[in-house]
Amino acid sequence: MNDKLAVLPKNPGVYIFKDLRGTVIYVGKAINLKNRISSYFSSSAEKSWKTASIKLSVEKIDYIVCLSEREALLLERQLIKKFNPFFNKLWKDSKEYSMLKITGEDYPRLVFTRKKENDGGVYFGPFPKSEIVKKAVSRFQESGLIKLRRCKWDFSLSKPLPPAKIRSCLYYHTQQCPAPCDPRRVSQKEYFNLAKRAAKVLSGDYIKLAKTLEREMLLFSKTRQYEKAAQARDCLKAIRHMSQEVRIERLSAKEALEEADIFLSIKEKLNLKKAPLHIEVFDISQLFSRHAVASCICFLNGNKNHGHYRKFKIRYAPSNSGGDDFKMMAEAVERRLRQIRNNPQDTPDLLVIDGGPIQLEKAVEASRKAGIDTEIVSLAKRFEEIYTAHNKSPIRLDPRSKELLFFRKIRDEAHRFAVTYHRKIRNEDFL
Repeated sequence: MNDKLAVLPKNPGVYIFKDLRGTVIYVGKAINLKNRISSYFSSSAEKSWKTASIKLSVEKIDYIVCLSEREALLLERQLIKKFNPFFNKLWKDSKEYSMLKITGEDYPRLVFTRKKENDGGVYFGPFPKSEIVKKAVSRFQESGLIKLRRCKWDFSLSKPLPPAKIRSCLYYHTQQCPAPCDPRRVSQKEYFNLAKRAAKVLSGDYIKLAKTLEREMLLFSKTRQYEKAAQARDCLKAIRHMSQEVRIERLSAKEALEEADIFLSIKEKLNLKKAPLHIEVFDISQLFSRHAVASCICFLNGNKNHGHYRKFKIRYAPSNSGGDDFKMMAEAVERRLRQIRNNPQDTPDLLVIDGGPIQLEKAVEASRKAGIDTEIVSLAKRFEEIYTAHNKSPIRLDPRSKELLFFRKIRDEAHRFAVTYHRKIRNEDFL
């Protein structure tokens, strides 16, 4: 990581942190770009949930060199206004987001919570995008960096867990847990060290953690505890790998601002409430009413977000005379929105329906049934007109415009995903 940071200039400027999806999560300004960006990754970095939250999520850093601190301040404001980054918004918002907590029990656990209490636990966060944190935690668990018990059994030093319950635990038998319930597996002191390691990981204290792991690896090797030495070695590899993943790239102010311009233009031309940075698109694929399926694909900041791709086997049974695309589309939209209802933070800014005004009407009805309030438009195939719920007449974009080219791109991706799934279902039926 130090080699990458070395290329940073010492000029005033703005830095842009992005997550693994390319979403802008934080925008900041600096008098000295090299010193400011490096401070997030140095051993003396601010040990707070703010720094830890960013370090847990960042995958790419863009920076823009400015002529003065004042210019950096003005550009920072423009970029925050355009991208509305999660962390910039979070620190001005009183909403309760998810936090991670290492519990204050004799044998601590790592849990998600929305409330910070005076219960002896150690808290990290809050995090505005919990799914990012869940993936990161899963990755830490797979690498062994975080190795705490996952069970909810109530036991302590004074109240051991009955042997029958220990034997019934799947985590115990598969060795996915260090098993503090069984003193033969791990002592309380050893388990406490695992909890301290987890805290260092979540606080972003990777440099000190790497040094600790190096010492452990050498000690275990000398004492011929080869299994533990191998575990320390693997954790050390994971730490070094993580520190190498952050990409750094220089942008011009024009490039950074143009990245959001298309969404602001779409907002204005379609009279939307906000710029549609998160879009989900629906399409239907069928053959004479048979093997009917629907696709739902997702774009975040103009990039494919495969984590939100969905495919549905249509349950609606049309008459023998032919399929009813309108009802099929309504079913797909309602089923997707009912999924989102359990995770309201995943609500898209805009739904795009393949079809005309009737498909749009059915999709709007489906959104009401699902209880999700989001904007919906439909894109007709023949003349590529866009229908909106608040416009009686369709909107016709310039065929060469970047806005219509973008809509074609996302429509074609939804169609590709639907047809691929339809062929798969059809072929399985013929086998």
